[in-house]
Amino acid sequence: MILNDRSSALSLLQTRRSGKPRDLVAPGPSQEELREILSIAVRAPDHGKLAPWRFVIVGPNQRAALAELLHKALPEYDPEAADAHFAKELEFAHQAPVLIALISAPVPDHKIPVWEQQLSCGAVGMNLLHAATALGYVGGWITGWRAYSEQVRKAFCEDGERIAGFIFLGTPANPLEERPRPDLATLVREWTPPKG
Repeated sequence: MILNDRSSALSLLQTRRSGKPRDLVAPGPSQEELREILSIAVRAPDHGKLAPWRFVIVGPNQRAALAELLHKALPEYDPEAADAHFAKELEFAHQAPVLIALISAPVPDHKIPVWEQQLSCGAVGMNLLHAATALGYVGGWITGWRAYSEQVRKAFCEDGERIAGFIFLGTPANPLEERPRPDLATLVREWTPPKG
């Protein structure tokens, strides 16, 4: 789907939603489409032009190695993990046709605060999901224990970096259902200047 007018762009933004990675099947983005998705993703606010983020693609031939890494790291998170937990990690590693680890890579000791650099990384992730949707795919952005495990982090990150999430892309096996959205009336207010 190519967006060529305002109503199409608004429709995309109004209807985009995440899918569960376990429910995403082939086809996924081609190599050319993935390059386009990532090129769009990096068109995010980036104070200081630091590009404080990067992508790590986990290819189909690397999924078994990811499963092995998660198998080794799981006891660090859950020392009492049972067979079912290990099976879940095997499933996680093989979900969806495309898997991207989004890495937050802030530039240390810079005048741009780390918080702003991390916000930029989040914007990159959201752009990535919008771009995938515009091309007719669905994405699922997952964190969980894997994103916070030191053993997993070291396998994907340099010093000072962290995993912002694992983003799975593919085609939903079943139509996505809408979920409840926040009530704007509870989230929007007019600013009241302080007195004195």
